[in-house]
Amino acid sequence: MPLRFTLRQLEYFVAVGEAGSIALASDKVNVSSPSISAAISQLEEEFGIPLFVRKHAHGLSLSQAGRQFMVQARKVLDEADVLNRLAGDVLGKVQGPLSVGCLVTFAQLVVPRLRKSFVARFPDVTVSQHELTQSQVFDWLRRAEIDIALTYDLAIPAELEFVPLVELPPYAIVAEDHPLADLPSVSVEDLKDHPMILLDLPFSAEYFLSFFSQIGVKPHIAERTRDMAVMRSLVGNGFGYSIANIRPLSDTSPDGQKLKFIPLNGPVRPMKMGLVMTSGARSVLNISAFVEHCRTVVTPESIPGVKVPEVPVLDS
Repeated sequence: MPLRFTLRQLEYFVAVGEAGSIALASDKVNVSSPSISAAISQLEEEFGIPLFVRKHAHGLSLSQAGRQFMVQARKVLDEADVLNRLAGDVLGKVQGPLSVGCLVTFAQLVVPRLRKSFVARFPDVTVSQHELTQSQVFDWLRRAEIDIALTYDLAIPAELEFVPLVELPPYAIVAEDHPLADLPSVSVEDLKDHPMILLDLPFSAEYFLSFFSQIGVKPHIAERTRDMAVMRSLVGNGFGYSIANIRPLSDTSPDGQKLKFIPLNGPVRPMKMGLVMTSGARSVLNISAFVEHCRTVVTPESIPGVKVPEVPVLDS
């Protein structure tokens, strides 16, 4: 007698296996907990094996059989995505899932509006987004956990393809009462003796520090943080200056302190914001559609802060 199960049941099973609880999986897939619980029970009944060990105070953990089942379930879901995309390619229709990564430093400023305009144009594409560091972007692409990512041209591996979109020159961020706050531009030489708040993310930190090594000096690093908002608040409260390539729309820190954004002059390389993907990824229709959409929407004219403009919805 053939087994009967659905891809949706497998999706819920994988979500619970990854989250470790039905409640967390419910939030992840936006489905009620009773529906997920019923799907898991139906799978266990159909296959005749316990997929989870129930722990009253600690949620669920995969059984030994469940771990093996998880590996195969992911393969089935991946193959289903391939079939869905193949059908879209044959029909010439942009559809199916699209998993988009984005560098954490500008995810909040770029991706939501970009995603909104893309889905308005291609409503049959289901977009998911993931905020990552640069090293995570590379790892997730290699493991096929994301299809494409919006990031900087920092240490892009040779096996990945980078499509540049816009150049973003660096600038210094200072509090309004900082000694350099009234200058129209500043050099690295001007900054070197002042305390620095370093945005300490993989590859980004090396990029900022390279400005100082070029002139043979070391910055006075007073604080390090991996959080863009924390960096801006530290700067706003007078703990030091920082350097960034993304200027937010607001001239205040998250806690309401006034900030000044001063262009950096001298031999400082701008960063390029662009798309990175695996070689050959653009042969997939929804990925190539996303690339072309980004080329239309993310332009130098769209950035004072990185502001992605509304674009008309076009016929797909």
